[in-house]
Amino acid sequence: MIIKTIRKGPVMNFLFKRFGFMGLSLVLCLFSTAVYGETRYVSDILKLTLRTGPSTENKILAVIESGQQLEVVEPGQEWSQVQLPNGKEGWVLSRYLTARETNNVKLGRLQAKHKNLITQAAALLEENNRLQAGNKKLATEFKTNQKQADKARSDYETLKTEAAEFLSLKSKYEEAVSQLAEQTAKAEKFEEQLTKLEKSTYIKWFLAGSGVLMVGFLIGFSTKRQRRRPAL
Repeated sequence: MIIKTIRKGPVMNFLFKRFGFMGLSLVLCLFSTAVYGETRYVSDILKLTLRTGPSTENKILAVIESGQQLEVVEPGQEWSQVQLPNGKEGWVLSRYLTARETNNVKLGRLQAKHKNLITQAAALLEENNRLQAGNKKLATEFKTNQKQADKARSDYETLKTEAAEFLSLKSKYEEAVSQLAEQTAKAEKFEEQLTKLEKSTYIKWFLAGSGVLMVGFLIGFSTKRQRRRPAL
């Protein structure tokens, strides 16, 4: 809301006729005291001069930018006494004061918010890039681990097959060892029997030879005696 100079119109004429000069003065006082001590902003103009008094003839103390926040010390219809945030006081035209934030103040706040959002977006983008790099690294590690797991599974299956074959060969080996031990025992027994048989054969042949020699000796001795008898 921009405070402007109150000019006479139908309402003012009605009030003036109805209540006279005193009523009009009372209304003006009510309007003027409504903004006393309240915060105001310089309206959407380029610049506003702060003067030493309520007139353009007074000396300029400062040039106020649009959107500058200030406090009304003494409101007026055309000029109002104000105080700047730095404590400096002076007079400005009342019609350039408004109770609402100006567009440039809103724009400045939106620009700051936009800048903050851009900073946050950049941080989020950086975090997103970092997460993507991390996901890519994890995907690579997952593929490597999967290959290692597949190789380990293949090695396990191979080892399992080889172990089964080993157990089968071990069983066959133990069976062969058992058969070999059995055959060895049989061979030793047969060799023992063969040795005994050979000894018995040797004895028989010795006895047979001895018998033959004895028979031959007896036959020869008997023949010799028979030859000697006729000679007698």
